[in-house]
Amino acid sequence: MTSHDHVNVLRETAHRLQPELVRLRRDLHSYPETGLHLPRTQAAVIESIDGLGLEVSRGAGLTSVTAVLRGGRPGPAVLLRADMDALPQTEATGLEYASRTPGAMHACGHDLHTAALVGAARTLAEHRDLLAGDVVFMFQPGEEGWDGAARMIDEGVLDAAGSRVRTAYGLHVRSYGTFRGVFRSRPGALMGGVDSLSVTVSGKGGHASMPHLANDPIPVAAQIITSIPAMLARTFDPFDPVVVTITTMQASAGSNIIPEQAELTGTIRAFSEANRTRVRAELNRLCESVAQAYGTTAEVAYEDGYPVTVNDADEYEFAAAVVRDALGADRFAPMPAPIAAAEDFSRVLNQVPGCYLHLGASAAADPATAATNHSPHAVFDDSVLADASFVLAELARRALDRLAAT
Repeated sequence: MTSHDHVNVLRETAHRLQPELVRLRRDLHSYPETGLHLPRTQAAVIESIDGLGLEVSRGAGLTSVTAVLRGGRPGPAVLLRADMDALPQTEATGLEYASRTPGAMHACGHDLHTAALVGAARTLAEHRDLLAGDVVFMFQPGEEGWDGAARMIDEGVLDAAGSRVRTAYGLHVRSYGTFRGVFRSRPGALMGGVDSLSVTVSGKGGHASMPHLANDPIPVAAQIITSIPAMLARTFDPFDPVVVTITTMQASAGSNIIPEQAELTGTIRAFSEANRTRVRAELNRLCESVAQAYGTTAEVAYEDGYPVTVNDADEYEFAAAVVRDALGADRFAPMPAPIAAAEDFSRVLNQVPGCYLHLGASAAADPATAATNHSPHAVFDDSVLADASFVLAELARRALDRLAAT
């Protein structure tokens, strides 16, 4: 068989599986689970790959699934990943298969990711003779703020085949902004790193009728909020930006009370690890200086989040070429700039080179006006599942061929 024949075989197999993948995806969508404990989702994945001859293991500290497919020829290993968890919000789509779990919704498309990876596993297992090595399938809980990728790495997912995987691939569907069926990515920074920020401004409490006898921390906190954008604009290169968003402010419990403290919380997003570090020093300086100017104090604290998602340049070019060759030139569009949302697949890409792809899956006629990922109104079109499975499978097959030739 020629390489072209291999492409056709994998594509035909993935498309034959489309009805099963849609049923799996809609079942997962109807019964979403959040966080690190996804027992029903884990069971559905294991049932869907049962009988394929994979080496399947469950996570110890989380309900992950790791499955290893041994190829028809000996060689190195590559990794394909899908996240499985939903978001803690109530669905408002009105779909026939909408969430039946109160307060949980697959608003970010992880149900499609899971079904697509099941499809890739089934496709490659049916044609394992085409593989010059092994494939590790990483089904991960806890992407939405629980750092499930780090936990799976700690439990050995990157070495599940017996040796460290040489490269890794994954994809993320988008309910908006990208035409359905179009894959997108870019070399270098693809998605931002994210950290949490809290600022506690301490002053002197008192009665609201006598502010001159107190030292109100609320105006100071407000001054900090309005000063942050100006500081960022005058401190950081606009082509390597930093985004700081203050999302909460808590202070007095009563309308006639000047509080002792006002607390701000928010997120910091950066597209380079250098700026991710530098912005902390700049925020410390700003907050402390503003507070001092008003005779108050400011204590700034940070909580580490996900690092910047960085695509290896060679792996990006490889993945883009695979999509264009397998599906057509019009099915891949480079992204001109990264997006500020964060992703814990960055943990994997910090360990091994690889590429993360975005895939348009909007159910709207005009994706520019569609509800975004994380919206309770987000709707994803599962007609993209077969091609998502096919691309993941073809990336693994060609990556192993490429590694075998080096």
